[in-house]
Amino acid sequence: MRRFDAEYLEATRRGMWADSRTALTDLDLERRERVLDVGCGTGELTRVLREESDTEVVGADVDPALLSAARAVAPVVRADATDLPLRDGAFDLVVCQALLVNLPDPVAAVREFARVSSGLVAAVEPDNSAVEVDSTVDREASLARRARERFLDGVETDVALGADVADVFEDAELEVVSTRRYDHQRTTEPPYSEAAVEAARRKVTGDGLADDRETMLAGDTSEEAYEKLWSDWRSMGRDVVEQMGEREYERRERVPFFVTVGRVG
Repeated sequence: MRRFDAEYLEATRRGMWADSRTALTDLDLERRERVLDVGCGTGELTRVLREESDTEVVGADVDPALLSAARAVAPVVRADATDLPLRDGAFDLVVCQALLVNLPDPVAAVREFARVSSGLVAAVEPDNSAVEVDSTVDREASLARRARERFLDGVETDVALGADVADVFEDAELEVVSTRRYDHQRTTEPPYSEAAVEAARRKVTGDGLADDRETMLAGDTSEEAYEKLWSDWRSMGRDVVEQMGEREYERRERVPFFVTVGRVG
């Protein structure tokens, strides 16, 4: 299972569900009595679930450091997604966000979700192969696509699972109720936030790519290809910083998520 720190989770999920939550309609939150958010991380989705209903919401994650942040949002339990220390049917909705794409056996996890749910199971999962970037720096979109393709080639789990979660649910013997698409868009524009300035700094230094180096090299990317990408990435970063100095830099990234809901038989 791939793991992430609190800073990464907060950055990638910042603003998600801020504009619209219609994709969560089929979770039928107003009728739920107890909800479990598995792989809750720092509690971003947990907070949304609480805001959208008056029900009891509990967060679960295997990482105690992440749970310390989520505890400020809701009660939490430390648990592995494939081995939940909970009784059968303890909740009437079990949900996860961006979790199955990081698990080696998503079907096993969904079966465990179904065991502890008496009603519905839902998964909010991205298709990371379909991310789109638009930038005022001409090279950024093509470099981001190249970096993403090399990274995905080296990842062992199916990080493009999003639109196919219904197949996972069926393999776990759930009745698929619906699948809705939700596009999470992250925008960078003046005035620039501290997070945007830090992201630009990491482009100039190449730190962001360096974090992914081992994963890229685990695929078909050679050392030479990685070093060329790293050099081009840093050069692109200098263009970003220059445009930021002129307050001309704008960037939009769209990540497609798919909200799949299944009913326990």
